[in-house]
Formats: sequence, structure tokens, C-alpha cells
Amino acid sequence: MSQTLRIRQLEALMAVTVNGSVTAAASDLGVSQPAVSRLLSDLEKSLGFQLFDRREGRLVPTQEVRYLQPSVERVLELMRQISDVSQDITQRKAGHIRVACLPGFATSHLPDVVAGFLSDRPGVTMTIEPDRPERILEWMIGEQYDFGITDGFNGHPAVESTHIDIRTVCVFPAGHALEDLSTVTPADIADQKIIHTRRDSDFFARLSRAFQNSNVELNSHIEVRQFTAACELVVKGVGVSVVSELDAVQYQNRGLSYRSFRPFLPHTLSLVRPVLKQPSLVTLEFIEQFSDSLGPFIADP
Repeated sequence: MSQTLRIRQLEALMAVTVNGSVTAAASDLGVSQPAVSRLLSDLEKSLGFQLFDRREGRLVPTQEVRYLQPSVERVLELMRQISDVSQDITQRKAGHIRVACLPGFATSHLPDVVAGFLSDRPGVTMTIEPDRPERILEWMIGEQYDFGITDGFNGHPAVESTHIDIRTVCVFPAGHALEDLSTVTPADIADQKIIHTRRDSDFFARLSRAFQNSNVELNSHIEVRQFTAACELVVKGVGVSVVSELDAVQYQNRGLSYRSFRPFLPHTLSLVRPVLKQPSLVTLEFIEQFSDSLGPFIADP
């Protein structure tokens, strides 16, 4: 084989094989007859054997071409698939996205966003890995994930971040007396058993200060890591809690009610991704759609 085969040569070979003439093949390929003849001539030189015999006015493939035909068809089909996939990638309809998130997000707000995003992107697949903030930071630094949803992020030179303040609300069992209020303050829940995040979390520190500034004792009852766990316990009637509204809305039809909480005490989410890892187009579009989904919950001081 004296030179590299070209896809256009193989297309010309199959077009003539199917149509039996250069004229019809040229029409199918949208090129001139001399162009098809030139492609076939170059292909013959590359392969080193004759491609067609002329019989009763038709070009009939030689036995060598018949033997080669299945392989040529596979190559052309593979090229069509590559073309289709590349078009899907360009149109952000194919690819794989690796997302790391806080454990609560994996079962609360994120699934709805993912379902909406994938509904018209059948070629896109995802990995969703929930873990604690420290682990998510490690993954971003190591470029193991494309996008992360975390909190308590204080910055790192290898990680790009966007911070979004989410409204917090007081959650309580449906039918509770707190439903009569439009806004709940520390004084309103002074006699309630409080379910709250870990004592070493930034959110608990700010919640505790809010109670102190209101001269109200925080009646600590249960300490949890996730807002979703707090919501589950509230539904069971174990106590009340102050959580992100993103989590509260997931439980409002499951026996939980909520009201806005004052003083202003947002839960800060950090959307993070590796600085040096070039994101795919579909990843960037997912990040944008996720960010947009937070719009109705952004805190307004």
C-alpha cells in the first residue's frame, strides 16, 4: 500500500459498488464524475489491485473488493458514529459529567436539576458522589471531579469557586403553632427542642450567635451533619430546626411546614471546580443550569 487511504476514497468505492456506475455515485456523493474517477484511481494505486470489472454497461466489484467490503462498511459506519457523537458534543448533548456534592444534596435539590438537564440529552451520563466538604476539596484539587457543591469553602489556588447565599427557614411539624407566624425568631422557639448541625460547623456557630444576640438559650436536642437529616427528624415530631430552604421545600408535602427565619442567617453554598482542568461544554452548561436553579432561593438581606 503506497499511501494512506482516505475516507472519501472509501465512500466513492461503496457508492459505485451500490450504484454500478460512476455517474450515479457522483450524484449520491454530490461531486463531479471526474472527482469520483480520480478517487477510485488513487484508491486502486494505494490498494494495488483492480476495483471493478465492466459487465453489460455496469461496474461490478472484483472479488478483492467483495472481500474488503465488510471492513469498509464498518469503517464508514464508525466514521458516521464519530460524526454524530461530535455533533452531540458540540450541541452539548453528549459527554460525561462527574459531580461531587454534600450528602444532603444527593437526595434533595440535585436530583430534580439532573433529571431536567438529562431529559433532552440522551447521550450525557453522570457520576454523582456525595461526601463531606473536606473530601470534595481534595477531589477538586486532584482534578478527579468536574464540579462540586459544598459549603464552608475558604478558598484554594487550585479551585475556582462561586459563593451563593441561600435563605434559611425554621422547619417544624405541620399543624405546629409556629404556622401562625410569618417569620420565626430565636425568641419564638426558645421553648422548643432544637435539631441543629454539628457544633464545629460554621452554620452552627452563626446560629448560636443569633440566639446569644437575642438573649435566648439554644435548647440543643439533636446534632446532625445534614439539613436533610434534620428535616427527617422534624417530620417525626422530634423537634424544630433552622435549615436551608433548598432542603425544606423537599419535605413540605411530607408533614413539614416552615417559615422564614430572622435574623438574617444564610447558608452559603460554594460551587467549585478545578482551575486547571478544562471543563467540557456540557459541564459548563450543567453548572449554569444548576446555578440558575438556585435563583428562587437566594437570600436577600
